[in-house]
Amino acid sequence: MTRVTERTDRPAGPDAWSERLWAAVTGGDEYAAADTATAALDAGLDVEDLLLDVIAPLQARVGREWAANRFTVAQEHTATAVSERVIGALAHHPAVRERLDERAGERPGRIAVACIDGEWHALPARLVAEVLRLRGWQVDFLGAQVPTPHLIAHLHRSGPAVVALSSSLAPRLPAAHAAITACQATGTPVLVGGAAFGPGGRYATLLGADVWAPDARVAADRLADEPPPKPPPLHQAIDDLPHLADQEFTHISRTAPKLVRHVMDALRSRFPAMAGYTEQQLRHTAEDVAHIVDFLGTALYVDDPDLFTGFAAWTAAILDARGVPARSLLPALDLLAERLTDYPRARDLLARGHAAVLEAS
Repeated sequence: MTRVTERTDRPAGPDAWSERLWAAVTGGDEYAAADTATAALDAGLDVEDLLLDVIAPLQARVGREWAANRFTVAQEHTATAVSERVIGALAHHPAVRERLDERAGERPGRIAVACIDGEWHALPARLVAEVLRLRGWQVDFLGAQVPTPHLIAHLHRSGPAVVALSSSLAPRLPAAHAAITACQATGTPVLVGGAAFGPGGRYATLLGADVWAPDARVAADRLADEPPPKPPPLHQAIDDLPHLADQEFTHISRTAPKLVRHVMDALRSRFPAMAGYTEQQLRHTAEDVAHIVDFLGTALYVDDPDLFTGFAAWTAAILDARGVPARSLLPALDLLAERLTDYPRARDLLARGHAAVLEAS
């Protein structure tokens, strides 16, 4: 008699599928990635767990590989594109369609999901949209970089119960604030999420969002447990951030291109090594200076030194991973401080950033 043994070639837990999917996604093989994801569902893995415990951590891992200079920008973009294709393919799996059919009569309402104007990282928002759809919501997924006037036009036309806004990059916070206020002016409560809103969602509260969630699962749970009330009328954005009355953010945001040009011109004498830079190195330096100005302006907007010092330390680590001395940031910070003599909050932030780079280098 032949002994029947239990099959062990198709593990069901999220961890068991992560490495398989990682190999396919980072190899740019969307067909192998889709096959792996559908095989996970066939093996009994819940689709929500696949999205949030396999695909989402995989994407975070891609970001860490880029930061460590082990992935190029092209590899990062390829992996993201493959992950997006996988998410799209999962929508057609029988287990997903069956779950959607089961929830068809339980719709809690309609929700619009969009990225803030200027925010191109759409995958986190896409995950939120898919999880909410699985929970029964009628979802309007508007995608990346949605200009606020177009978002508001959509709200007037479709009348969702809630709008969910996503942003991964802190320099988008001023645009997020404008979008939150504009959405609330239509009577639509706003849920926000994404790394831009800081640890624990500190900037979500500061900017007046009705609900913050750290991930898609928590977003769906919070909307199910306690739907946000309609916001009060006549809310003014300046009420949230009275410190903006000093005009420091306004000045820096309006003069940002001039500030970048000033620093680049002056760096040639302040940092002699630039004389030997290639065109590509000069372009990267200009991009780094522009990022410094962007984060300086955003830190002024939310009045949080930690945002700028955290960015400075992170940039120092990125440069170090690429073989560039982190201290090369210091002349740029000093030149900005010299240019902004009439702006005490900005100068304080730059001094703190200087100290953060020294500590990190």
